[in-house]
This record gives sequence, C-alpha cells and structure tokens, in this order.
Amino acid sequence: MSRIGKRPVAIPSGVTANIADGILSVKGPKGTLSLKLADNVSYEVKDDAISVQPANDTKKARSFWGMQRTMVQNLVTGVTDGFSKRLEINGVGYRANMQGKKLKLQLGFSHDVEIDVPEGLDVKTPDQTTVEVSGMDKQKVGQLAAEIRRWRKPEPYKGKGVKYAGEYIFRKEGKKK
Repeated sequence: MSRIGKRPVAIPSGVTANIADGILSVKGPKGTLSLKLADNVSYEVKDDAISVQPANDTKKARSFWGMQRTMVQNLVTGVTDGFSKRLEINGVGYRANMQGKKLKLQLGFSHDVEIDVPEGLDVKTPDQTTVEVSGMDKQKVGQLAAEIRRWRKPEPYKGKGVKYAGEYIFRKEGKKK
C-alpha cells in the first residue's frame, strides 16, 4: 500500500484539471502542463482533487501508483507556484551572466561556456556568482541546473566549482609535508 499514492492531490482555486484521450491537462495562473497517463493506474478528477489508484492488483501497477501521484502533484504545483533551483559559483575568476537567451559562464576554461536557455524556463543572475533557474516543469528546471553544474563540479580540496545552494561539499585535507 502506497502511503503517498493514497492521498488525493488537492486542486487549489484558479486551477482546472481534465482528463481526455489518456492525457491529464492542468491549467493554472502560470500556464498549462500535461501528463501522459500510465495504463496501470486509474485517475479521477472530482471534488477539487485528483485521486490516483492502481488499476489492478499487479506489482507493476502498485509500483507506478506513488510515482504517478507525485507527477500529478508536480503538475499542480508547477502551474500554481513553479519550481526553482539556485546555483552558487565558487572560484577565482568564475562568474556567470545572462546575455539575451544565453547563459554565459566563465569557469576557468580557455573559452567561455554558453548555454542556451530552453523555452519555458527563466534564468536569472542576481550577482556574478549566483544563478537561479525557474519554471513550471520540475524536470526541465532540474535538468538545466544539472547541465550547468556538470561543467565544473565542486572539487573537495578548495570547494571550487558550481554547486547547488545548500549543498554540502565534503572537504579533504591537502598533502602533508
């Protein structure tokens, strides 16, 4: 029995949800998101809530149950509040700035790294060492943040690199004489 799957997803005021042709569409103040529904799980929209139940008593249906409920919750949260990730850049000469629809990173390479910002995402650089990625789709926000971090992961000796805000970097001691 899935503890997460048992709870229905509440639909706040100003948000509408409907199921048509195997696709759940959620429309809210920030826009519209849709999800292709899994065959092993049944969905029902009623009384300002979306309930998710396994369609049959197979192991596959029970394993999809909680994940699908979480994906429906992410749709509702995305169209109401949105998602954001904050990245911090540490290192001498490391910096970031937005130039139009491109994020320009200087990370100690011989060239600048330019990353195209996908449609539907918003990237801000409040200062030279902070990057904020925000948008409706949780998967796209996390993917872009991971691609930015991948260019220079934080190293354990000096902590130089791109890290998530609040991420703990295990520090190592250098060589002894």
